[in-house]
Amino acid sequence: MIRTLSLVSLCFPFAAVAQDGPTFDCAKAEHEAEIAICENADLAALDRRLADVYGAALDSAGALDAGAEAAVAELKTYQRGWIGGRDECWQSDDVAGCVRDAYLRREGELVATWMLAEPVGTDFWTCDGNPANEVVATYFDTELPSVRIERGDTVDVGTLTRTASGSRYEASFGRSIWIKGNEALYTEASPNEAELSCVRAE
Repeated sequence: MIRTLSLVSLCFPFAAVAQDGPTFDCAKAEHEAEIAICENADLAALDRRLADVYGAALDSAGALDAGAEAAVAELKTYQRGWIGGRDECWQSDDVAGCVRDAYLRREGELVATWMLAEPVGTDFWTCDGNPANEVVATYFDTELPSVRIERGDTVDVGTLTRTASGSRYEASFGRSIWIKGNEALYTEASPNEAELSCVRAE
């Protein structure tokens, strides 16, 4: 059974946990990203919040009827990779801002992947005039809004990015959906190489 977190538990005030610091030992902090988290109460609380979300994702992976062991192993591998990416924030002119963005993106990805909160809406998009060519977008009200994108037998997740108009969600491997009213542009990079004009199904 999938463990569901309420949005209240995902978005509790930073001050509630900031006194405890981050989930790691600040005395052993080596990377600039870790040091920034230890010195910033908001980032420390965000670190603890993500730990809760990650724990819920591990519970969901472990509860799968089939492939639980592999799913847990894959999730742990991705999390280690994410930590490595977070630590690359030392290259940013705004280390704290980079770290915060990394945490919010990861939170949105985990929630959307493992359905850890109730979605706030779902759209069915008919693409290139073919009802069989459908993209399903399920939205989550994480602090950085996130989406679960399903097309055929593929599932991906993305987070909202800045754009001059509409709402653009960027997922992995060049996949994105850019929504403007009742229309959307859905894009996939290799290996599928697709750019589809879609309309919201009635």
